[in-house]
Amino acid sequence: MMKRIFLAAIVAAFAAGSAFAQETCESKAVGKDGKPLAGAAKTSFLKKCKADACAPKAVGSDGKPLVGAAKNSFMKKCETSA
Repeated sequence: MMKRIFLAAIVAAFAAGSAFAQETCESKAVGKDGKPLAGAAKTSFLKKCKADACAPKAVGSDGKPLVGAAKNSFMKKCETSA
């Protein structure tokens, strides 16, 4: 019984650690000089970053990549939630 509790605690710790390690587009919006981006540069970077993050997820239930209106709809929904 004690081994199960210990194992569950270890699994939970690794899951929490990986969740905190994920970077968001906001945290990546830094210029070459190390300063945070601002204005149009930040807007452009965030748009591209969100599109790049959503593109691999644009797959239908049959495993094929989405195309046309279905892809556009998916991308719009994904980018607003990301």
